[in-house]
Amino acid sequence: MAGSSCFKRASTVRTGRRLLVLGRSATLLAGAALFTCAAAQGDAKHGEYLAKAGGCVACHTEEKKGAVRFAGGRVLKTPFGTFYGPNITPHPQAGIGNWKEADFVRAMREGIRPDGANFFPAFPYTSFTKITDADLRDLWAYLRTLPASDKPSRAHELRAPYGWRWLVTPWKWLYFDPGPFKPDPAASQAVNRGAYLVQALGHCGECHTPRNSLGGPRRDRYLAGGKGPEGKGVPNITPTRLKKWGDEGLKYFLETGFTPDGDIANATMGEVIRNTTSQLTPADLASLIAYLRSIPAIPDAPKSESK
Repeated sequence: MAGSSCFKRASTVRTGRRLLVLGRSATLLAGAALFTCAAAQGDAKHGEYLAKAGGCVACHTEEKKGAVRFAGGRVLKTPFGTFYGPNITPHPQAGIGNWKEADFVRAMREGIRPDGANFFPAFPYTSFTKITDADLRDLWAYLRTLPASDKPSRAHELRAPYGWRWLVTPWKWLYFDPGPFKPDPAASQAVNRGAYLVQALGHCGECHTPRNSLGGPRRDRYLAGGKGPEGKGVPNITPTRLKKWGDEGLKYFLETGFTPDGDIANATMGEVIRNTTSQLTPADLASLIAYLRSIPAIPDAPKSESK
């Protein structure tokens, strides 16, 4: 009996220890699950920085005093017609409040709407497709924190046949390479970071790379300037033009909008500087400059192609 009592006590002790271990494991697992869930929700603060680096406010906010940020209405006139930036606040009807995170990722990565139709490439998903999964998650988290606006998005006004969304599919076959950014193993960390900022988040090529008659980017003239999306001339930002500026002069321009010789950026670039390049961290701005220094120098376009 004494032996039996000892066995029972020992069993109780072992059972108690086992329950304690299981309890600790369950606590650790629960903590890990909560950490994973929090990570999966994204970092809205970092997402705000990414939105600045991406210049999101410029396309999704009207050019008028008192305009609600990200509530849409910005006008973009192109040879194909007029586009209007949509409302991307969390309003369930007027904005993207009913979207799931997967809808957002698909829009950015593939240029596909939640209903399965194509977005027009005036929405620069051809660049945004390169944004990393982690940054997309953080950007989505930030957009969910915006005040909801009930301002309805305005329908685009496009000339036929450019308003037919199904025609974007063959356009994508020709000009769209989906997938996240791939660093160049031969380049430095700074140059790769700059490439990511220019190619993905900053989508600089959308304006600084000229396009053909179908609106496809001319890859042989990457960032070499010419006629921009609104039909106005945009500058060459390859080393052909930038070589006349030192790094400090270029940094000063991207922070203030003033050139080293006292000139000032035009209205469009001035907005980019105000909303985007001046908001970058010193390290990111230095990386952006390092990348622009590293790309091939391409001659300026003939004047006939820049007007």
